[in-house]
Amino acid sequence: MQNLTILSCGRNDRLERLLSDIPALNGAERIDAAAIGAHDLRGRRLLFTVAVDAYGEDAALCELLRFLRSHPDCLHGATAAVIIDGATELDTKDIARRLIFAANFAGCAFPGKPLVEATGSLQNLAVLQKKNGLPGLDETYRFAVSALLERLLSEEPVKKDRPKLLVLHASDRETSNTLALGELVTRQLPDFEIETISLRNGTIHDCRGCSYTICSHFAAQSSCFYGGAMVDEVIPAVLNADALLLLCPNYNDAVGANITAFINRLTGLTVSNALYGRSLYAVVVSGYSGGDLVAQQLLGALCLNKALSLPPRFCLIKTANDPGTALQLPGIAEETQAFAAAIRARLKCAAMNQNC
Repeated sequence: MQNLTILSCGRNDRLERLLSDIPALNGAERIDAAAIGAHDLRGRRLLFTVAVDAYGEDAALCELLRFLRSHPDCLHGATAAVIIDGATELDTKDIARRLIFAANFAGCAFPGKPLVEATGSLQNLAVLQKKNGLPGLDETYRFAVSALLERLLSEEPVKKDRPKLLVLHASDRETSNTLALGELVTRQLPDFEIETISLRNGTIHDCRGCSYTICSHFAAQSSCFYGGAMVDEVIPAVLNADALLLLCPNYNDAVGANITAFINRLTGLTVSNALYGRSLYAVVVSGYSGGDLVAQQLLGALCLNKALSLPPRFCLIKTANDPGTALQLPGIAEETQAFAAAIRARLKCAAMNQNC
């Protein structure tokens, strides 16, 4: 089973039945999250399974998160996916984002759409059931997990001689600490083909919520009913890129309106499965605090929902307020250099003209 390890945090009857019903999991090693410190999980394919009761995270989940945060290299080279099985309609997505964020900063990568969540009623799977003509929600749950395993076991970064990096921002060059750090990163990638697009000045209108049929029709043409700069400039650039680097100042513990509109307008490409295989990177700068909230919003929207892959330590998170102060942070030159080096290691062939 390609070195697959199931890392279980809590159990319930529905989740146990599911795991026993999936043929692809036969023979996979299974360990309890409480014993994570006794196992070397580096370089492995991991499936996190989390059972959530009516009261949310329990002591076992808290201990798992604390272990991942306190051992920043324990999942170096690993690739993972997640199943969250909940007792109510709450907590599943929140717990998934925090777990993936902690594992990512412990060195773990995630494929596009690395999460299957099952709320207490399974109604969150109703759209998937309808889309695939499946007989019931339990069958849809198994279908979703089988597809998740296929993504997990086949995930490999595509390396190129000259990778294409798309940088997206909505910042003012004269005042933005986030843009300044982003440019410090990209200057260290001269061997990349880099395209930068500003989403400022209302050039990207938000999604109006077309029907699935209309969205699918235009998505098949890599387009959108509402057109504009998103169709003329942004979507072609996204489809041409190997990776996206989003530069996101913290606005009230969330990404700004223009970045939000961009994310929402990518829905059509998700319908057509056009975003798989592209990597997500980000630079987040907060004037006060909350950069982790913005980073989790990005991974939730663009990896869990929109299918971009999540490389290890995908986000550079900093705190800086007055213009220019981000460039004066202690050790910032070394941190941006390391961040750029990680992007290069993930996307670029080790040698020019190497068959990779």
